[in-house]
Amino acid sequence: MTRRHANGAVSYYHQMLGAAVVHPDSSEVLALAPEPIQRADGGTKNDCERNAARRWLSRFREDHPDLPVLVVEDALSSNAPCARDLYQAKCHFLLGVKPTDHAHLFGHVCQRQDQNAFEMAEDVDTKTGARRSYLWITDVPLNASNAAVKVTFLHLMDARPDGTHGEWTWVTDRAVHAGNVGQLAGAGRARWRIENETFNTLKNQGYHFEHNFGHGDNHLSVVLAHLMLVAFLIDQVQQMCPPCSRRRS
Repeated sequence: MTRRHANGAVSYYHQMLGAAVVHPDSSEVLALAPEPIQRADGGTKNDCERNAARRWLSRFREDHPDLPVLVVEDALSSNAPCARDLYQAKCHFLLGVKPTDHAHLFGHVCQRQDQNAFEMAEDVDTKTGARRSYLWITDVPLNASNAAVKVTFLHLMDARPDGTHGEWTWVTDRAVHAGNVGQLAGAGRARWRIENETFNTLKNQGYHFEHNFGHGDNHLSVVLAHLMLVAFLIDQVQQMCPPCSRRRS
């Protein structure tokens, strides 16, 4: 893609939409086939992450038509078009939300709290001793312009023995109840593994994912990026295998 600068110069750059299978209890991640964010042949406009995500979802469902998944994304994806794409792809979702970006949603949340129209649960992390408080509210509109897109709001407060605390908020299409709210919140918090265990590793742990190998005449950078992800996937699979399996291989 191209970027035009104020002095009239043009620079060229590459972007790629990545995805990975993550689990709250596993440090390993499994990289899935990425989707390049690039201008179509003959096109005059740059591609965007939203279009790439739509293409990725379509191809993912072609490869895995019946695989049950829970898609976790950050607050940038908590919008009606993204939710509709996930519904259409038959993917459950758990998307981050922020009061600054989703004022209409949080307005409804505050109103429902004033009406005591919410549910709560608590548990304790046996490893860290942190006390976790969950609050969820069903059937709230995602935003003002798409009132028909209803979601369940989920809030987690994590109070730790040292006096610090963490706070997370999401929206989901899943039915939330006391029996699964802890698992859902754990899945939402596992999103950081996509950033840290996947992208940070690729950029800073020897894979040189951000290194410029040249644009090439026919998608060279895209091909090399795919090869890096294949190498990363093989490394992660080997790391997941028990030592005896690695010795036999």
